[in-house]
Amino acid sequence: MTNILISGASIAGTATAYWLRQHGFTPTVVERAPALREGGYKVDIRGVALDVIERMGLLDAVRARSTDMRIATHYDAKGRRIAEMDADLFGGREGTDAEIMRGDLNELLYDLTRHDVEYIFDDSITGISEDGTVTFERSAPRRFDLVVGADGVHSNTRRLAFGEESAFVRDLGYYISICTVPNRLGLDREEAVHAAPGRTANVYSTRQDTNAKALFMWSSQPLAYDHRDLAQQKELLAQAMAGVEWEVPELLEAVRGSTDFYFDSVSQIHMDRWSKGRVVLVGDAAYCASPASGQGTSLALVGAYVLAGELAAGGGADGYEREMRGFVDANQKLGPANVKGMVLPSRAVIWFQTRMIKLLPHLPGRDRMIDRIAGPMARAATAITLKNYVE
Repeated sequence: MTNILISGASIAGTATAYWLRQHGFTPTVVERAPALREGGYKVDIRGVALDVIERMGLLDAVRARSTDMRIATHYDAKGRRIAEMDADLFGGREGTDAEIMRGDLNELLYDLTRHDVEYIFDDSITGISEDGTVTFERSAPRRFDLVVGADGVHSNTRRLAFGEESAFVRDLGYYISICTVPNRLGLDREEAVHAAPGRTANVYSTRQDTNAKALFMWSSQPLAYDHRDLAQQKELLAQAMAGVEWEVPELLEAVRGSTDFYFDSVSQIHMDRWSKGRVVLVGDAAYCASPASGQGTSLALVGAYVLAGELAAGGGADGYEREMRGFVDANQKLGPANVKGMVLPSRAVIWFQTRMIKLLPHLPGRDRMIDRIAGPMARAATAITLKNYVE
């Protein structure tokens, strides 16, 4: 096995390309977008995923691009500050994780690979034959020994090899939308949060960013919409957040002109197998844990490392699944639990949560309580022992 096609220049895709090259494979990456996708939201790298980043020689670069978030402030409907959380509580203790903008991380990974990995932008796979012949929307057919699907929760590769998405998606009952907006609140490494029953609005600005990101989450039954119709999605967001006060009306107005708008259900992907024939899946395409888990980026980085390592060591796709399954299961369990604390069902629950946030800095044993809150994620982030595939 020498020539490997990777579908998707995502974090999972670029990281897989790097590790495949380290093991002597010849990877090619095909990406539907016309260029590397920039922007996106802030992502965390935790536990063993930090070890992967260090083994790639990127830890200092990731630290240098840290979001450096300091505080999260909660506001009521009238714009009054009602509670604050410092970085230890909402971001994890210093040194235990790294937070970076998704676009920055992907740029670092791309820069690490672009000189010795073939990238094909503005193209997509249309078919995969049993003999490894792959057809494309624009390029001529080519034959590969293996096709790696790293093309996200709505994976085209998964659909071609395994069947329709509906067989694997597990909807958690919420939606999420994120985009860049003007920093009209003058935020400096700060999150501003407003919770209404069943709906949450969050605006934040990271270090060295003059704009802000607006993030909306809300509970909802499944919505019917076109994944490529941004105007329709923006209207669905406006309908979902209608009547919410604070800064939300102004944010929704800013959303209408955004050019990096993201909208999707908060869902997970569950599969009995991540490989079939000449196709294997990695990252969200195989085991999306949902944005609510906070572990999607870590799963992608670790999955890329283990997949390439097992292919090189002879364990193949079966070895990759054996190594990763427990880690994936532990991290997927975080999503359903976490999202319930991100979107609150009633004013009474909002009041109680806000009260606890206000009291926490003054309670005895604060550090123990923070460790207890962060415990499930910390355990999930280290629920795998990494092999040393590269001497």
